[in-house]
Amino acid sequence: MCDTFVALAEATATGGVVLAKNSDREPNEAHEVVHVPARDHAPGDLVRCTYRSIPQASRTHAVLLGKPYWIWGAEMGANEHGVVIGNEAVFTRVPHEAEPGLIGMDLLRLGLERATTATGAVDVITGLLEQYGQAGDCGHEHPMRYHNGFLVADPREAWVLETAGREWVARRVDGAASISNAITTGAEFDRASAGLVPHAVAEGWADGPDGFDVGAVYSDRLFTRFSEARVRQCRTSDALAAGSGRMDVARAWTMLTDHGARADDHPRWSPRDHALGGLLGQTVCAHAGFGPVRVSQTTGSWVSDLGAPGGDRPNTHWVSPTSAPCLSVRMPLWFDALGTVGVPDTGATPRRTYTLGSLWWDHEDLHRTVLRDYPRLRGLLTEELAELQGRIDALAGRAAAGSVEDRVACSKEAFAEAAESYRRWTRDVQAQAPRRPGLTPYDRAWRRFDRSCGRPATAPGS
Repeated sequence: MCDTFVALAEATATGGVVLAKNSDREPNEAHEVVHVPARDHAPGDLVRCTYRSIPQASRTHAVLLGKPYWIWGAEMGANEHGVVIGNEAVFTRVPHEAEPGLIGMDLLRLGLERATTATGAVDVITGLLEQYGQAGDCGHEHPMRYHNGFLVADPREAWVLETAGREWVARRVDGAASISNAITTGAEFDRASAGLVPHAVAEGWADGPDGFDVGAVYSDRLFTRFSEARVRQCRTSDALAAGSGRMDVARAWTMLTDHGARADDHPRWSPRDHALGGLLGQTVCAHAGFGPVRVSQTTGSWVSDLGAPGGDRPNTHWVSPTSAPCLSVRMPLWFDALGTVGVPDTGATPRRTYTLGSLWWDHEDLHRTVLRDYPRLRGLLTEELAELQGRIDALAGRAAAGSVEDRVACSKEAFAEAAESYRRWTRDVQAQAPRRPGLTPYDRAWRRFDRSCGRPATAPGS
């Protein structure tokens, strides 16, 4: 389960555009941030996506992607032209196609690689969707199939694009918008597939175009309800409204760390304190629990800050290639610096199994240690997290106004200092963590997650 939101120029403090997303995947589904340079391709070339190959474009743009390690596509990303996209799983009444095709994350990457504007990316995604469909298992260790929603933005505009099988609907964003794991489009929209209404009528889901409400007609109510998408979207929508005209990167990041109304009311809130002792309760900043519902956690986070068209402020993409934004810092990346040296070193490439020396897995040691006594151990890090983020923010502000070399140095320093801090904080909280493992279903679930990835019982927090 994921959450994505965008604020356009009239809703931000800078007059630019801010798009943010948390990627929620299975607890051991390591996340990585990768840069792919622009490339020219020969006629007849094919591109191998997650499950199938399609004809390659003659040229693909440079992209920065936040993605599960095993998937060709991405959960969120940006391209060199200032197009940014985040996707969401949505659950619909349209049956899933049997033959694997493109998945939503493939469509996202293809949109970034082939479009120079948000409208162009909508055209790319919908064209490929109608031609190839969307199908394939998107789960890591557990099968998971879904259709997709997207937030697509550039420095001038943004679109909400939502799909059900090969049908789709798009509406232009006015001011700000948020999406979650539910179809948010009702009776008002700007564009749609030719078959959107006829397909629903043929299936007996609607009588005709009069009063046609896309979400009411196409949503799978059971899966949508258990995803708690409406609750999370209300949290992000309310925060966007409260911050209208003042939205910036820091506010967006605070929204990504949100743990819901229960945490607002209880200073010593813990992820194990959700409904029914941790069985239910999806929040924007997600921590896995037990049972069939809370099977995902936030595995990576992203905020794109797009400068106003014609301005002198470069687009800055703030990434966290680690889980739990409430225990992470965001690091800045710029395309001109990426073209020079690529993404700064994050150690060993994260994979399915626990790997020492990988930034994602090293941070997971910190996360899983803190989960043993979240309110107390998280409190030990509050000041240092804020101080580190403040230093990185200040450094990034100077680098954005400086040279390409300044931006290269800034990104390298931010990544290196974050990696060193995570390792040090892990040692600090490990010394304060409970010595005996808990016996609740929540604790046992996390021990199962550890065994599944080969994380040893001697690892911090095990």
